[in-house]
Amino acid sequence: MATSALPGGGHFIVSAQAQSAQKDPLEKARTALETLINQLRNRDLPDGIIKSNGRIEATEVDVAAKYPGRLATLTVEEGDEVTAGQVVATISSPETEAQLRGAQAEVLKSKQALAEAIAQIAQRKSDLAFAIIEYDRGKKLVASGNIPVEVVDLRRNKFEAAQAAYAAANAQRDQADSAIIAAEAEVERLQSVLTDLTLISPRSGRVQYRLARAGEVVAAGQRVLTILDLSDVYVTIYLPADQAGQLGIGDEARVILDPVPQYVFPATVSFVATEAQFTPKSVETSDEREKLMFRVKLRGDPEVLDKYHRQVKTGVRGLGFVRTDPTVPWPAEMTVRLPQ
Repeated sequence: MATSALPGGGHFIVSAQAQSAQKDPLEKARTALETLINQLRNRDLPDGIIKSNGRIEATEVDVAAKYPGRLATLTVEEGDEVTAGQVVATISSPETEAQLRGAQAEVLKSKQALAEAIAQIAQRKSDLAFAIIEYDRGKKLVASGNIPVEVVDLRRNKFEAAQAAYAAANAQRDQADSAIIAAEAEVERLQSVLTDLTLISPRSGRVQYRLARAGEVVAAGQRVLTILDLSDVYVTIYLPADQAGQLGIGDEARVILDPVPQYVFPATVSFVATEAQFTPKSVETSDEREKLMFRVKLRGDPEVLDKYHRQVKTGVRGLGFVRTDPTVPWPAEMTVRLPQ
C-alpha cells in the first residue's frame, strides 16, 4: 500500500493493484521479451539442434567512378532505398564532351573525303576508258603506217598513267572508308565514356555509405556509394568443426533476433567455410581439432526479405539455429512467426 498527497492537504491510499496498472505497458512488453531471450539462450535444445550467436549482414555493392571527373550530382542519401538501374550520381567531364564533338566533326570530314574519292574514281575511270580507246586505235593505225610509232608510244604512256591514277583513286576511297570507321569508333568510345559518367545502382537495396559529395573531383575507380543488397541478407555464425561438418548447403535454419525475439525467421544454410576461422597453433591432437571454428552463413528466405526488406537492419545481433539431424522436428517455440 502507498499514500499520495491531496491538493488540500490530506492523503489517500493507493493499492498495489492500482500501482501495477499504472506501469508503462511498453516496460511490461520489454520485460517479457528479455525473459524470452534468456529462455532461448539458456534452454537445453533437443539433440540434433544447435544454436550460436550471430549478426545480420548483407552483401555490399560499391558504386564507383570508372573515369575521373567532377561529381556534378548525387541524388541519394545514406539510408535511401534504390532500385537496380536507378541513376544515383553524374560526373561532369567537359574535356570528354569536347573530344566527342571533335570526333563527330572528324566523321563528317571523313565522309566528305569519301565523297571526293568516289568522284575522283569516276573521273579517273573516264580518263582510263578514253586512254584505252586511243591506245587501241593507235595500234591499228601504226600497223597500217598511218601514224608514227612515237605517237603510239605516247598513247601507251597515257593509258598506263590513267590506269595508275584510277588505282590511286580507289586507294583513296579505301582510305576514306577506313578513316570513317576509325572516326565512328572514336565517337562510340567517347559516347561510352559519357554514358559511364552517369552512375547507376547495379542492384536494388539501401545506401549504406555516401563516400563523396557533389562538387568533389573523383578519380578513376574511386567509390562514391556503398549499397546493401537487401535481397541477399544472412546471419553469420561460427560452429565447431564437429557440428559444421554435419551441415549441408540448403539445410533449414531459424533466426531469432534480440530486438524482436517474438518472431522466428526462416533461413537456409547457404555457406560453410572450407577453412577454419580460428586455428590453434597445433591441431595434432583431437582436443585441439575440436577447437577449430568454421564460419556458417544462414541466408534469409527471399520471399520474406522481399516483403520486409525495409525493416532489415544489418549489424543486429541474434541467435542462429541449425539442425545437424534433419529428422529432428523444430520445437514449438521455433515455429516460423513473422510480423503482420
